Amino acid sequence: MNISESLFQALSTQCQPKELDWLREKSAKDANSLSLSFVMVPRFIEKQELEKEVLSQATTILPAWNWNGWTLDRLARVYLLSLCQERDLSQEAYIKKINLLFDTAEMNESVALYSAIPILSYPEAWMNRATDAVRSNVGLIFDAIAFGNPYPKKYFSELAWNQLVLKCIFNDKPIHQIEGLEERNNEALVATLVDFAHERWAANRRVPSQVWRLLVPYLTPDMLVDIEKLIHSDQASDRLAAALVLSQASLVEAKTLAEKYKNELPAIPGELWGALEKPEPIYQPA
Repeated sequence: MNISESLFQALSTQCQPKELDWLREKSAKDANSLSLSFVMVPRFIEKQELEKEVLSQATTILPAWNWNGWTLDRLARVYLLSLCQERDLSQEAYIKKINLLFDTAEMNESVALYSAIPILSYPEAWMNRATDAVRSNVGLIFDAIAFGNPYPKKYFSELAWNQLVLKCIFNDKPIHQIEGLEERNNEALVATLVDFAHERWAANRRVPSQVWRLLVPYLTPDMLVDIEKLIHSDQASDRLAAALVLSQASLVEAKTLAEKYKNELPAIPGELWGALEKPEPIYQPA
């Protein structure tokens, strides 16, 4: 079963019969008609949250794909986009067709396009689009490329990847929803995060507690001063972050610090960093 067939199967789980009839009719059309149908989706497909049964099908279609937060009309648009690559278009014509959709898209269309990037043909052709989305000040567009989207994990350079993660942190967005967060973590990113924390603290501002998870594989003795500061924080989430870092780090000095403060550190919860996976306001007083 190819991607478009799998997407239609997912849609069939939730769509009403008349919605499926419309999608079947449009799926037989040429590329130009598919583009028009992409725009017309809200007239024929309900804008409702995807049900759990549909959500569970995302990763079976493409590893690391996550449809949390998607609506049925967005999934229908992604399905129509998947059909374009099955039409007899040259690479140049295909890229031109998709770029035209990007250039003329309204907000919901843009979100669907960025959500579909992982399944578009010629993935390198969409790099500029994807990195532009990271720089976007439009939250919905940024979220479409940053969260539940496997494209950055697979194709972004280290610099582009780090910009994505840092922007999430600067804007108090949940970094655990970034696909590949641990796999693409790197020493340069951690160094920047430590500098960011020092700047925030100097300005009497907080750092979201769960970002400290990124330090674990790159923890150095010099960074333990920062972890010790977390131990003394009046925020329970900071103290838990310190406990998690020290429990997971392989650094000998980390074990020593954990022993020093064993009576002050909180117990490690069963869900580990999952206990901190919630938005926290950055710009509140420390």
